[in-house]
Amino acid sequence: MSADPRRLAQLLGHLFDRGGLLEQALTHRSAGPVNNERLEFLGDALIGFVIAEALCLRFPQADEGTLSRLRASLVKRDSLARLARGLKLGDYLRLGAGELRTGGHARDSILADALEAVFGAVYIDAGFEKARTVVLNLFANRLEQTDAAHAGKDPKTRLQEWLQSRKRPLPEYLVLSIGGDQHDQTFTVSCLLNDVDVSTRGEGTSRRRAEQAAAQAMLERIEHV
Repeated sequence: MSADPRRLAQLLGHLFDRGGLLEQALTHRSAGPVNNERLEFLGDALIGFVIAEALCLRFPQADEGTLSRLRASLVKRDSLARLARGLKLGDYLRLGAGELRTGGHARDSILADALEAVFGAVYIDAGFEKARTVVLNLFANRLEQTDAAHAGKDPKTRLQEWLQSRKRPLPEYLVLSIGGDQHDQTFTVSCLLNDVDVSTRGEGTSRRRAEQAAAQAMLERIEHV
């Protein structure tokens, strides 16, 4: 872990009374027996409830199936990994030698698990209301952009529909790089809107996931195009 975790705490908006909790949340199981797995378990449940509550309040007319699909899209591994990258969470992780060699600090699963663990650590350190505030602050933009009419539609489909409704050309997806071992690859893909020369990038454990991540990034940027 090269970066100071206190900087991460500031980004989260919570300064820990028990600093060891944050360090534990950032410690992968490959680094030793005291790691973030139990905090991850707690944080996973916390995020699920907080986001479910937020969606119920935001979409009072939505049925259970729609709410479930919206929650799944917000808290799935790819989504959590993107949030983690926004915090540069990989810079703070403690990893074993094997994970360091194979680029574990950039892997979706490790980033998503660590983010869940950080939320669990906030809960233990300061209680539910503080943890709820931290989660909602981090998810604020994504919740604001969530549309019940798009429940169940992946980012590539939504981007295509947005462009077609404005009679604009479809995006172009290009594989920029493939890294990692054969059994544990990371794809980096660009999403390009040729008519305005704007592009975004996405990463994932498959080309499809990387394309979806790039499309999601484009959706988030498109209002500024």
